[in-house]
Amino acid sequence: MAEIVLIRHGQTEWSANGRHTSHTDLDLTGPGERQARTVGERLRGRSFAAVLSSPRRRALRTAELAGLRVTEVTDDLVEWDYGEYEGITTASIHEDRPGWSLWTDGCPGGETPRQVGARLDRVLERARKLTADGDVALVAHGHCLRVCGARWCGLEPAAGKVLKLDTGTVSVLGFEHESDPVITAWNAPCA
Repeated sequence: MAEIVLIRHGQTEWSANGRHTSHTDLDLTGPGERQARTVGERLRGRSFAAVLSSPRRRALRTAELAGLRVTEVTDDLVEWDYGEYEGITTASIHEDRPGWSLWTDGCPGGETPRQVGARLDRVLERARKLTADGDVALVAHGHCLRVCGARWCGLEPAAGKVLKLDTGTVSVLGFEHESDPVITAWNAPCA
């Protein structure tokens, strides 16, 4: 059975500092570029029927450095829209809103968990169809890929909260008994 491989982009300045980054289009740091190359080493020898990517530079550059040929760029793989919380850390948000959780509250001026889940459902539906021709890679961002993992297993988007995902890692969605969606690997470091 074909698999769907999730690739979180390499480190950026903001991901290293814990700042929420959705539409701000940042480049990879030096360590982030090394992470992306290491992803490529981990995936060496594996072929993909399709590689879908977020349009953000950090995702596209990760795919490039990993040696992946992007076959489709889709806005459905952009990071969670953090609205007014763009560029702000969770600790700073908690100063004004103690108890705030992205996973249940969403972001003012941004997306709700349900909206993000709907986008990732479309991506997973597309990717699942493409697996008829072989493995599919999705190159994107931390929170949206965590939602992707949760939705693959039939869970609510908020269940992504328990799926920690570091930069420059690979996760794999697959099947058990030929039809039951499962997570076969998660947050696997490539170094």
